[in-house]
Amino acid sequence: MFRVRDSGAAIIQIVLAATGAYTFAHLVLGHALPLVAATVTVSSLGLVRDARPRRVIETVAGMLVGILIAEVIVLVAGGGWWQIALALGTTLVVARFLSAQPAFAIAAAIQALIALTVGVGAPPFLRLLDGIVGGIAALLVTALVPRSGRRSELRDAAALFAGVDSAISTLVQALRRGDRLRADRGLEKARALQAAVDQWRTSLESGLAIARISPFLHRERSELARHERVRQSMDLATRNLRVVARRISYLVDDGAPREIAADLLAELGRAARLVADSLDDISVEPAARAVIVGIAARLDPAAMLPGAGLGDHNLIAALRPLAVDLLTATGMPPGDARAIIPRI
Repeated sequence: MFRVRDSGAAIIQIVLAATGAYTFAHLVLGHALPLVAATVTVSSLGLVRDARPRRVIETVAGMLVGILIAEVIVLVAGGGWWQIALALGTTLVVARFLSAQPAFAIAAAIQALIALTVGVGAPPFLRLLDGIVGGIAALLVTALVPRSGRRSELRDAAALFAGVDSAISTLVQALRRGDRLRADRGLEKARALQAAVDQWRTSLESGLAIARISPFLHRERSELARHERVRQSMDLATRNLRVVARRISYLVDDGAPREIAADLLAELGRAARLVADSLDDISVEPAARAVIVGIAARLDPAAMLPGAGLGDHNLIAALRPLAVDLLTATGMPPGDARAIIPRI
């Protein structure tokens, strides 16, 4: 049921575009069997989450390349088994030359095959015209019946922040107990965060691209742009969290608890949860910023841990870039965020 609900907008797009393209080609242009017009819309839109107009255009372009090559071969050599082999081989070579994306070549090959096996004997380049009609229909529904990216990108953001929270909680426990195994587990969790960052980036880029061309999603543009700013900061934050996790994994090998460092990291974890809340409610941003400023202003290794060893000081120092990243996630300029950190 979740998959159906999540794909609802895509299903509506595909049905409208395919039906509209087929109807236009059949009733307006007079094509007897405009199958290509419908297949191009279905293949270019698809049920994938990345519904950026650029991706749709690239897919349509690939399919039109395949159709064009098939049309030329039919015009010159007619239809038959060896013509299919020639068309497929030529299409795959040309498509791979034109694009580094394997999906581009496959889309071109499929459409070449359809063009060579359906409607052979039709007027020259009729199927190419059908393909163009299908591509235009796909782009029109992308703009006029858009897939709002807000829900999916918020879900991806929540997954990232949940992963950050889990990694920080594990690392905090490792510091409190001097537990090397738990520290290694926290490091594994921190390393696994990049996949969530990339997933959020994909859904945000898709949402922003659609919002730019759709007149119905104008109000979402500013919110999606703000979320992109948060994502960029969290991308850096997860990288710095991995640095922190590696230092913790090395330090706790002596089995000694480190309560001060654990408390600081736990506070940064609570601040990250406030940043997550600010995605839904921008009014939370000032509160999140104030909390992080209070933490960042104390991150002086010598003052926090007088007489401690270099490794402990380095751990506190590693928390400083993480605090800066969280501050920029709240909208603070990077220079102002760095200025809050005590000089050492």
